[in-house]
Amino acid sequence: MVNLGYHTAKIQGKFNRSLYKAAVSQIVSIPIKQTRQVPISVYALSCERDLPEQVASIRSFIRHVGIPDTFTVVSDGSYTDSSRNLLRRINPCVQVILLQNFLRTDLPQCVLDYAQLHPMGKKLAALMSIPINGTTIYTDSDILFFPGGIDLINLSKSDEKYSLYLPDCSISLDERIIYDDSERSNPVNGGFILFRHEFDWSLAIERLANLQEKPTYFTEQTIVHLTMHHNHGKPLCSKQYVLNVEDQFIYPDKFASSKNALRHYVSDVRHKFWFNVGI
Repeated sequence: MVNLGYHTAKIQGKFNRSLYKAAVSQIVSIPIKQTRQVPISVYALSCERDLPEQVASIRSFIRHVGIPDTFTVVSDGSYTDSSRNLLRRINPCVQVILLQNFLRTDLPQCVLDYAQLHPMGKKLAALMSIPINGTTIYTDSDILFFPGGIDLINLSKSDEKYSLYLPDCSISLDERIIYDDSERSNPVNGGFILFRHEFDWSLAIERLANLQEKPTYFTEQTIVHLTMHHNHGKPLCSKQYVLNVEDQFIYPDKFASSKNALRHYVSDVRHKFWFNVGI
């Protein structure tokens, strides 16, 4: 039996995205009704393909959380000049920088090799290069923020010293660099991280350096997972900071709520991202 709800949702999401993409150059010029300044630096790594998602994500952050000190989009190198200028037009806080100009000069060779080999290697290199000065956020471009995102302001003012991570809804790890069963517990999703301090990446990077085969898609997330726990990171509330695909095969978005801070629209539910994009 054909699942009409699922297929209708996919078609609707694709249609909504096409409309947004066609109008994106006009959308970025529409003022966002927000004056609240928030003491947070935000970073995102994205590419030309994901320009509509990146625009929508930035605008949702500003609308529901506030205007950060900076919102830095790190381009993987595929953004055109016009797309970079378009992103900057969203708000004066937005800046765009090429990945090659963003990377730290002291990254381990195994990380640079991974970045040459795979897009997720570029993400790992970018994460390891983010300067941490006060509360700092990394967010993927397929994350939308909701009114509950104002909670991030409270978190930014907290005296808590540990960084925070988005709990994953499944265990998606590169088993080749998991050395003990206990290391699979409390899976970390690398799509959203609230940094409160520089990370010690050494444990996971040593495993990457010792990997005999080529790193793959989930190698990056596994390195982030191991590093977050090695640095005593704590999970964000999964009811407010949502990564859940239970509604994949039905039409509505069960997790779009004004009480939520954000939802990470991973590939299984990416089409639902476009159900909730405000201009």
